[in-house]
Amino acid sequence: MMRVTRFLLASAAAFAALPAAGGAWAGEKEIPRQVSFGGSCVKCELSGRNLSGARIVGANFSGANMMGANLRDAKFHASNFAGADLTKADLSDSAMSGANFSGANLTGARLRSTEANGVVFGGATLSSADMSDVEATGAVFRKAIMVATILRSATLRGVSFDGADLSRATMNDIEAQGANFSRARLAGTSLRSADLKGANFLRSEAAGVSFQDADLTGATLTSGDFSHASFRSTNLTGANLVNGRFDGADFRDADLKRATLIGADLSNTRGLTQDQVDEACAGAGTRLPRGIVARGCNGARMIYRQQWSQPDMKMVPAMPAMPAARYVVITGR
Repeated sequence: MMRVTRFLLASAAAFAALPAAGGAWAGEKEIPRQVSFGGSCVKCELSGRNLSGARIVGANFSGANMMGANLRDAKFHASNFAGADLTKADLSDSAMSGANFSGANLTGARLRSTEANGVVFGGATLSSADMSDVEATGAVFRKAIMVATILRSATLRGVSFDGADLSRATMNDIEAQGANFSRARLAGTSLRSADLKGANFLRSEAAGVSFQDADLTGATLTSGDFSHASFRSTNLTGANLVNGRFDGADFRDADLKRATLIGADLSNTRGLTQDQVDEACAGAGTRLPRGIVARGCNGARMIYRQQWSQPDMKMVPAMPAMPAARYVVITGR
């Protein structure tokens, strides 16, 4: 027991010696939980352990097995969990600012109301994890696997989801101003009522994504695939839709004021009106539904109209020349 006690005081690996959430081992005196820990616990066995409320600062848990562990309300700032297995672990209400979860497995984990500002989740697996109300400003989810992850009402300002797989994720009501979704997979993802001002969706694969009631002011959707997406009542003011694909997308009541549609394929969209296009910047390369025409980006609408003068009925020495068709520039709206 003395050896175990000294180890508890010296290293974070002491967690492996703590009893599971049921009490002490039979016949031995219960070891009181330590308030804070540091040190190294690389690849140690902590599955199912009750570590709730623990304080872990600068510790190394890389490759550790923490499946089903209870880490509720724990603090592990600047700690390393790279490659650790936290499948179905409970990290709700915890604080992990500056921690590293690169390549970690958090499948089915609970991270509700967790403080994860600046945390690195690059290459991590968070499929079916519950991250509702998480605060993760500046966090990195580059190439993370987040299929069916729940991020409802999360704070994700400036977060990088570059190349991440967010298919079928629930991201309603998030705050993600300036977030980077470039090359991300968003097939079937719900971003209803999300604040995505200035977000970047460059080359994203977002077929079937829902942006209903979202704010995409100044967002970049360049060269992305948004087939069958919903932009109903979406604010796309000043957004960049250049060369985007929108086959079957719903634009009913969307605000396209000053949006750039050059090269975008909107030919098979639903709910798109002439009034919406008139407020946007479209050109010859914009493909629009039948009956809707594009205007230039200089504030004037260019219409090709044939105007033929009626011949004068008076007798004249020569037949009047037939005037050629000409452009008429109508300024204003």
